Amino acid sequence: MERRVLGRTGMEVSVLGFGGAEIGYEKAEPATVERLLNSALDAGLNVIDTAECYADSEELIGQAVAHRRDAFFLFTKCGHASGFEEPDWDLKMLSASIDRSLQRLKTDRIDLVQLHTCSEEMLRDGAVIEVLQRAQAAGKTRFIGYSGDNEAARYAVECGAFDTLQTSLNIADQSPLDVSLPLARENKLGVICKRPIANAVWLKTPAEDDYAYTYWQRLQKLQYPFLSEDDSVGTALCWTLSQDGVTTAIVGTKNPERWAKNAALLNAGRVTSSENEAIRARWREVAAEDWKGQG
Repeated sequence: MERRVLGRTGMEVSVLGFGGAEIGYEKAEPATVERLLNSALDAGLNVIDTAECYADSEELIGQAVAHRRDAFFLFTKCGHASGFEEPDWDLKMLSASIDRSLQRLKTDRIDLVQLHTCSEEMLRDGAVIEVLQRAQAAGKTRFIGYSGDNEAARYAVECGAFDTLQTSLNIADQSPLDVSLPLARENKLGVICKRPIANAVWLKTPAEDDYAYTYWQRLQKLQYPFLSEDDSVGTALCWTLSQDGVTTAIVGTKNPERWAKNAALLNAGRVTSSENEAIRARWREVAAEDWKGQG
């Protein structure tokens, strides 16, 4: 699988990474996670991304692949209390959360700790960033990043404190191409894309209270012709990864066969410059001003 350098971190990461939300929220069995992650690592994946608030995700990952710690780059996030008595974004809780992540993931260092969608106002205050910087100085994490969208993501790039940006980018969520990605390239930040296939909502309509329902509504208006084709998911994934500055795309699943299928879609699919521009042109024609990034 193709690998790219994650900005100034220098980490050579697989263009397709594993996202740990589903295995936590959907209560995957430990044996299933062990088979899923080890087979993905064997096939060339080397990025695992999770968070403190994804239920048991960190523990499941630690149990499954801690013995192969040198075979992959490990990313997590902090900010939500998720079991601590203190409120979200409390500074003492943030520090304790990083220590808990190390314990859950069964490791003595994390490659990337990211602030998990805090506001622009909180970033400007700077105290939460200092918690991550202290963890970095103590050797608990090699690099620090911000995970979020819209104006907060723009500020995170501009402030110069972070090594990476994780943000939503897909055919139904293109605002980062105007808001944050050009700045990220200019500042040599690594860009990690979440939701790179827009949850494939054109294949199955999500519930109205699901955040992905917004994607479904947008795609009803965008009406991309390729969505009716058999390889539509591969095209959508390749489109995201073809955007200038994008390093890796995080896709989550609890199905051991699903990651291999995603990798096959990526290897088989290509998006030409004319196809890319057609998708961008349609977005510019249809997108409303309130079509912001889905945080």
